[in-house]
Amino acid sequence: MEETKKAAWKWAEANGLSLAPSARKKMLRTRPELWISLIFPGASQQHLDLFCQWLFWAFLVDDEFDDGPAGRDPRMCEAAITRLVGVLDGAEPHGPMENALEGLRERTCGDRSAAWNRQFRRDTVSWLWTYYAEAVERAAGQVPTRADFVRHRRDSVAMQPFLDLHEITAGTDLPESARSLPAYIALRHAVTDHSGLCNDICSFEKEAVLGYEHNAVRLIQRDRNCTLQAAVDEAGVQLARIAERIQRAERELVEEMAAAGIEGPVRAALERCVQDYRGLVRGDFDYHARAERYTRPDLVEVDRRDTLSGYFAA
Repeated sequence: MEETKKAAWKWAEANGLSLAPSARKKMLRTRPELWISLIFPGASQQHLDLFCQWLFWAFLVDDEFDDGPAGRDPRMCEAAITRLVGVLDGAEPHGPMENALEGLRERTCGDRSAAWNRQFRRDTVSWLWTYYAEAVERAAGQVPTRADFVRHRRDSVAMQPFLDLHEITAGTDLPESARSLPAYIALRHAVTDHSGLCNDICSFEKEAVLGYEHNAVRLIQRDRNCTLQAAVDEAGVQLARIAERIQRAERELVEEMAAAGIEGPVRAALERCVQDYRGLVRGDFDYHARAERYTRPDLVEVDRRDTLSGYFAA
């Protein structure tokens, strides 16, 4: 983990990602190397380093849009995301964030199958465009319904791309038929929903300080007109129900593999997903209890918003 941390900061420096003092402190409290190590405990050093750099980059993107002016100006947000998606599709990068993304893409996608690359692009692009949706809703003075937010959060938590990266360290590459199994899709959704709600439960205090409304706990409180503690309690019940959905999807996936006659390497790859996704969920849960990004809402700085988003100002 320490080697991965060193590699991440060295990578950031090499790509010109110079963090302002407040952003640097926030990244140190975020500890991306901890999350990666917890959810991929059996990964090689090479894969830990690569995945941590993806996460470092994703947290930078998240902070830029959540805390900076790019997340409150739909046109600035649209332009930034359009450029990032263009780089994913092979366009020439401009600036540190895009240069870093190009390097990550080249190191990650070059030897993967067309099916995997389609999935990874779709998941990554869907995540990026959630920031635009939030920026537009903020500008319009709107707040999503709880049902709409569940669907939105499934993409905005950015877990789906890391489920794709899991296949790299697991040494698998699922065919389209396996990716299309209803129970496999349900399992991914449940894993992702668990991560999103866990994140919201642990983030609501710091996000309340920033006036951030796209949080499940805050939406429960608004919808029920209840106390914050009652909203947290309801979110905890929902988290337990999502865990039950994970277990149900695991059972149904076994039944569907039998019904589809899936055997051999493909069956082994899906069974590996079932095994590792449980560990991923647990690692994600433990991370939120250990990283100061979530355990120390008192450290949130609210006076840096206008200067944070230099990367996306152009």
